[in-house]
Amino acid sequence: MAAGTERSGAPQYRPARPIAMIGPMAVGKSVIGAELARTLGLDFVDTDQRIVAKNGAIARIFTARGEHHFRQLEARAVADVLDSAKSKVVVLSLGGGAVLDTGTQQLLARATVVYLRATVDAVRERIVRNTGRPLLSADPVATWSRLTEARGPVYSRLADVTIDVGKSNVPELVAQLITLLDAESRKENTAP
Repeated sequence: MAAGTERSGAPQYRPARPIAMIGPMAVGKSVIGAELARTLGLDFVDTDQRIVAKNGAIARIFTARGEHHFRQLEARAVADVLDSAKSKVVVLSLGGGAVLDTGTQQLLARATVVYLRATVDAVRERIVRNTGRPLLSADPVATWSRLTEARGPVYSRLADVTIDVGKSNVPELVAQLITLLDAESRKENTAP
């Protein structure tokens, strides 16, 4: 068996720092992140789930306190996870707008950042049927497209690894992602 590979041919990637999943709403950050964590034997943390557990439904937070307050909660959740991850590597899924906070952008320097990219056609069904996303309540497809276009440069700038989710299934995406993460890790370790 070749060094650095398992019998399946997939790299035996062992991350040295947290892996942060970023990208637009509904691209699969939570599902893909959870499967990546399971495959690598790591803990998985979803910042949206943490916020809901402590503060209630996101839609209710938006209605009662506004988007700005939600973004503050989101930034604190990311900081808490990355601060606690100094001693333990985790896979972290961020909400679509979390990267808008400059403090969060700086914190992401502590992680390997994965940008999950998708076209509107790839996520259309999910964004149309999901009514729990406050920012998509009016015209989900048009709003998703506008937000994704506006945030795309930030996602791209922060990303160490970018993967198109398209119509691939989760196990295929995780296998591709592990290969990309392994290559990125090797590149970082050989940089002068």
